[in-house]
Amino acid sequence: MPIEDYSAAAQKIAALLKTLTTTGGLRLKYRITAGQGAADPDELEAREIYVELAGPDAPLLTQRGGELLHALEHVAAKIIRLENEEHDKISFDANNFKALRARELKLAAETAAEKVRRTGQPYSFAPMSSRERRMLHLAFRPYEDIETSSTGEGLRRFVVAHTRGYDKAKLAALANQPFSGGRGGRR
Repeated sequence: MPIEDYSAAAQKIAALLKTLTTTGGLRLKYRITAGQGAADPDELEAREIYVELAGPDAPLLTQRGGELLHALEHVAAKIIRLENEEHDKISFDANNFKALRARELKLAAETAAEKVRRTGQPYSFAPMSSRERRMLHLAFRPYEDIETSSTGEGLRRFVVAHTRGYDKAKLAALANQPFSGGRGGRR
């Protein structure tokens, strides 16, 4: 179900943030952009509402991989009654934390695509959230000779980049291999 009334949705999110800043005592400023202006310039997110947060307490939102930032996003999505598969229509960022992560994912996709082309071998990324996996899949759109797939279960789910038409049975076997650590491939 698309967001039909951007103004009403933005007002609900503003009320949530006002409660956090007044009652919760968080020193944050925020700007909410909805509609066309909220679109992601990198096209890695399908956002229709974009919330930028700044201020002395903004670093609290980005600690531990942006856990609190993602939690606020989740609560806001529930407040405006988005279904789980629509949660990417709303995006919160603080101090460009998510924007920088999106650039990281785009660069990682470029590096992996080059490595897959050079070696012909699949490239497995570290496990990541469903939202980041989706962003990574979208970052590979420009590479017509490279495909991506997600494999693994739960918190261990990860993206694999491979040449178009790569043997699916071999890809499935990657899900059972232990991760070798770091951001990058599996051994």
